[in-house]
Amino acid sequence: MKVLVLGCSGGINRNVATTSFLVDDDILIDAGTGVSGLSLDEMRSIKHIFVTHSHLDHIASIPLLADTLYDDLVGKPLIVHALPETIKALQEHIFNWTIWPDFTELPHKTNAVLKLETMAAGSVAEFSGRQIEMIRVNHTVPGVGYCIKSEGKVFAFSGDTTSNENLWVSLNVYESLDLLCV
Repeated sequence: MKVLVLGCSGGINRNVATTSFLVDDDILIDAGTGVSGLSLDEMRSIKHIFVTHSHLDHIASIPLLADTLYDDLVGKPLIVHALPETIKALQEHIFNWTIWPDFTELPHKTNAVLKLETMAAGSVAEFSGRQIEMIRVNHTVPGVGYCIKSEGKVFAFSGDTTSNENLWVSLNVYESLDLLCV
C-alpha cells in the first residue's frame, strides 16, 4: 500500500493544501484542495473517495473532479463513500444546481458520473483486497476516521477530531499500525 499526502492543512497558500490522501492510485481519503496537485492521468485513476466529514477543506475537490473527469466517468462513476449525514450535506449544499450541478443526475440519473454511497460507522468496505473501516470520531459535525488494511499493512487516519476514546478502541483491535495520521 502506498499513501501519498496531497494536503494536510486547514487552509491554502503556496505549497499548502487542504486534507487529502491518495492511497495506491485509486482511492482518496478526503478530497481537499491537495487533489489539484495531481496530473489529469492521476486523477483519472481515482475510483473511490472516502470522506471524513462535510467541511469544505475535506470536500472541495469532489465537485471539481466530477466536472474535470466528466467524459471519463460516463458509465464508470466516481464513488463517494461517507456517513449519511455527510452525503445529505453534499446533496443539499453542493450538488444542488445552485452551488454546483448535481453530477449524481448527469448525464442521466441512470448513468450518472458521480455516485454518493452511504456507509455506516463501524462498517468495512472492501476493494481490490483492501479493507477500509469507517471509525466514528468526535467533531463539530458528524465525522469519521478510516483504517485501511492491505497486504498485511495498516494505515489509519483520524480525520478531524478532539479527544476520542472510540478511535483508540477501534485501532487497538489491529495487531499493529504501519502509519497513523492524527
